[in-house]
Amino acid sequence: MAGQDIPEQYLDGYGPMLAEIAATGRRLTRDELQRRRDLGEQAAEAGFGLRALVSAHLSAIRAHWPPGAGPGDVGHILAAVEQAVDAVAEGYERAQLIAVRQEEAARREFIDDLLFGRSDLGRLAERAERFGMRLSLEHAVAVAEGTTGYTEGDSVPRQVEQALIARFGDRRILLTTKDGRLVCVAPGGSPEVLTYFAKHAYAGTDGGRVAVGRPQQGPGGVVHSYEEALSVLDLARRLELTDPVLHARELLVYPVLTRDRQAMAELVLATLGPLADARGGAGPMLETLRAYFDSGCVAAEAARRLSLSVRALTYRLARIHTLTGADPTDPGDRYTLQTAVIGARFLNWPTREL
Repeated sequence: MAGQDIPEQYLDGYGPMLAEIAATGRRLTRDELQRRRDLGEQAAEAGFGLRALVSAHLSAIRAHWPPGAGPGDVGHILAAVEQAVDAVAEGYERAQLIAVRQEEAARREFIDDLLFGRSDLGRLAERAERFGMRLSLEHAVAVAEGTTGYTEGDSVPRQVEQALIARFGDRRILLTTKDGRLVCVAPGGSPEVLTYFAKHAYAGTDGGRVAVGRPQQGPGGVVHSYEEALSVLDLARRLELTDPVLHARELLVYPVLTRDRQAMAELVLATLGPLADARGGAGPMLETLRAYFDSGCVAAEAARRLSLSVRALTYRLARIHTLTGADPTDPGDRYTLQTAVIGARFLNWPTREL
């Protein structure tokens, strides 16, 4: 916007002030400086650019050059212009800072309402359009956590956001932090966005863990996908899952198995409880079963993971069979034993009494 496009109201009193300063050689008063700041703030709120505002003040020097001003007055006038322009810029920047803070506050409030469903869903959908999101469509949420907590001003969230923007543009992607974790909300039809997010979040958090919820429909779908991703992170900690990226759709069996805590506790005690009579207690035998099942029931691989000989592993499996009555190498018994092992991980048995 050119200088002449700035309305005269934002230059109010500027010309007469220059004339008086040329005549007296005085500096701007406190009230005059405050008036310039206020006008700069008003111009920013009205949507005028700072460059156009400064240009208008400089152009006004020619239009309002005091009649009869001599060479000795130039210094006074230019000093006054410098003060005036500086005050205008200060007011302008103050208005911009306030606007940014208000925008950040509105964005944070929206994110909180979005992830926790604390607002009317219809109103939430309307607010989402301001941030480039259409909540009537499917959305999926990925959550990344590292060894430390993150806030939006930290370098890791900024790096991940820059990588996403460089790769996908805006693409209706929302990246934020919540409770020290990185959160990415993306359209359900763009799984490549969350895959890319997971890659950079894993690298940025120095080997953290990323959980991806399933795509869900509508405003409430973001909440469900977010909660699902958080549940996957909790499940990963309890079950000691080592994969850096975990997808909720691939782990649906675990919530089913662990939904009834009392029933799972009874299964663990009934199936694995007799292992407490083994030398060294249930712990070593339980680790043997975990390694055996995690290695796909391949004895040589399980022995390697436990730093045992195959013969020693085979002896332990036989001992487990004797104590529990269930044979880990028998397909018929294997499902019960493996389910009980999952339950033991989830319930932290035998470290914690059931």
